[in-house]
Amino acid sequence: MTYHLTYSTMFEPPAELHQRFEMALAAARGSLGLTWDHYVAGKRIPARVHALTRSPIDQELVLGRFATATTGDVGHAVEAAQAARRGWRNTAPADRCRVLRRVAALIEERVYDLAAAVALEVGKNRMEALGEVQETADFFSIYCDDFERQHGFDHPLPDDPLPAFRSHNRSVMKPYGVWAVITPFNYPFALAGGPVAAALVTGNTVVLKGSEETPWAGHLLADCLHDAGVPPGAFNYLCGAGETVGATLAAHPQVDGVTFTGSREVGLELLSRCHGGAYPRPCIAEMGGKNAVLVAGGADLDRAATGIARSAFGMGGQKCSALSRIYVDASVADELVQKIVAQVGAISIGDPTTR
Repeated sequence: MTYHLTYSTMFEPPAELHQRFEMALAAARGSLGLTWDHYVAGKRIPARVHALTRSPIDQELVLGRFATATTGDVGHAVEAAQAARRGWRNTAPADRCRVLRRVAALIEERVYDLAAAVALEVGKNRMEALGEVQETADFFSIYCDDFERQHGFDHPLPDDPLPAFRSHNRSVMKPYGVWAVITPFNYPFALAGGPVAAALVTGNTVVLKGSEETPWAGHLLADCLHDAGVPPGAFNYLCGAGETVGATLAAHPQVDGVTFTGSREVGLELLSRCHGGAYPRPCIAEMGGKNAVLVAGGADLDRAATGIARSAFGMGGQKCSALSRIYVDASVADELVQKIVAQVGAISIGDPTTR
């Protein structure tokens, strides 16, 4: 299929897309109820505690039994990442990119199966689920492209203008070490895969902590990295409550950096913790947004109303990119409001996986 999956092109998808999604959805429903253990040091590690995860679409639908991490599990995962850091950082950049492009290829090969699982676990419609999974594949590809375009961020600088001897200089960006990636429930695949890809391509190792509400997506991502040949320990996956597992991971003395997506309160706490210790550690915190749209007097109001409704109410508005403010030319404000009310009135509540 030559059709490329993106959030925007999904508005008018071909019939084949629906057929393939329906097949993947049926397969996903037929494989529910499995037990999933931790993924540490390149293999599945039996867990002492598992929890049932149910679909938000139907609470009678049990997705599986998923491992719940303890503070001891966090220590084992960080140890595995520490043990792998030297080997992964010393892997030639071209070889790292080769492996990570294979991850992207596997995600694309499995895009319908992965999207069906995301839809069941998060409660997304097929447009949102397919767009998210394809975006994750694009992250792995684009970060490899960017890293190679910047020559691994190793750049020669001008020599010092000294008459007696020559001195050579260069600018080199080096890996930090072990990164903790802490992700939310609403984009469990893309908001995990994006920072994981960025950390790995630059030679860091990763411990991913997924939301306890959406553990399945992280396991499926781990399968893609494992099958692509990411070395044992370079990527590790745990799941559990943020106040215990996430806090323990972020505070671990052998974690060298943190990427977080979630609430403002937790993000600010992590920033303070990372910057306030014996030495500052990098912390990348995405804490939501307040998004606006501008509608001019000459705008196509039908298209504007459609876009506004989809952005504000897609996935119940539970995403940082959701529209929450409208600035509109007064001359068309009343007409736009009427069209938006009609769009919102047509929204139905039910199983989002149905067409």
